[in-house]
Amino acid sequence: MYFYALKMLMGDRAKYLGIIIGLTFASLLITQQSAIFAGVMSRTFSFLTDVSLPDIWVVDPQVQYIDDIKPMQDTKVLRVRGVSGVEWAVPLYKGALRARLDNGTFQTCIAIGLDDETLIGGPPRMVSGSLADLRRSDGVIVDQAGAEGKLAKRAPDGRRVALKVGDTLELNDHRVYVAGICQVTQTFQANPVIYTTYSRATTFAPQERKLLSFVAAKAKPGEDPENVCARIREMTGLMAYTPAKFKELTFYYYLKYTGMPINFLTAVALGFIVGITISGQTFYNFTLDNLRYFGTLKAMGTTNRTLLRMILLQALVVGVIGYGIGVGLASAWGGLLSGRTQIAFYLPWQLLLISAVAILCICLSAAALSIRKVMKLEPAVVFRS
Repeated sequence: MYFYALKMLMGDRAKYLGIIIGLTFASLLITQQSAIFAGVMSRTFSFLTDVSLPDIWVVDPQVQYIDDIKPMQDTKVLRVRGVSGVEWAVPLYKGALRARLDNGTFQTCIAIGLDDETLIGGPPRMVSGSLADLRRSDGVIVDQAGAEGKLAKRAPDGRRVALKVGDTLELNDHRVYVAGICQVTQTFQANPVIYTTYSRATTFAPQERKLLSFVAAKAKPGEDPENVCARIREMTGLMAYTPAKFKELTFYYYLKYTGMPINFLTAVALGFIVGITISGQTFYNFTLDNLRYFGTLKAMGTTNRTLLRMILLQALVVGVIGYGIGVGLASAWGGLLSGRTQIAFYLPWQLLLISAVAILCICLSAAALSIRKVMKLEPAVVFRS
């Protein structure tokens, strides 16, 4: 019976392909938009992704997300170092500085100041130069995307010329020397990222009484970072998070206070509705065209349960094919464009599972319309016609 079910399904090529195209489009749209949303949200905490060595982040209690900088006094580093279970703690600066370009325009940059002694928190990958070159006089490291894009120099013929090691920049009226080029995870604001030492960054920044952005710390071997975070909160009055908790805090802030979720959810819902509309209608018309075959099988003694399984098999076959093609196209699109453009694309296995569940619901909804028609079918009607 299952063989005949597949033969009926593939016998009408036009409707068979129509159902698959509808499910493919739905799978493509749901997977693509979900992956773009995940990619955009992952950029909100890209700084934490790049700085992998610390397992504790200490911030002001009023901080709501990673870019909500509430400066602290430099003495907070010593207080954190004195907490039991902390192996080391270093200061980090993160703020916005203005770079003056050679044509007189200004570009806002994300400045990250690393501990002068250890340089903990540096870029994950160097393209040219080395992290130690930050110790050179007025040395900075610029991310590759910024060096080739917004910070690039203009040639006399109008071409962009990427910054390279040995070039100079002007940051808040301070002349700096490009000591290296690095690669970092794309930021949410898509601004250039500049690394320098903590003391130099606090000199470049507008003068304030408090300039410490974060205290990055490491728990001693054998210590649970969560327990150390609790001790830091109790003894210093500051907030301490593990990287996972800090990412979660940032993620839920953007989820709650920005319009991104509803925008992407609308596109995903559109894909779901289109899938149900096209696939459901086409599958229902396919069932109507094959009612005479289902009626004949009923007259020959086939039970409703067997017919139900046949229809479900047909729906699942087109669902698997449409899902596979749609996810494949979405993955190929993301792999092709995400590395060459500003498009954010992140496709973890959880999104593949969500997309599969959505396509399964579409298939079951389409099958439900057909099942109801077949279950009420009287074989005599087929023979009378």
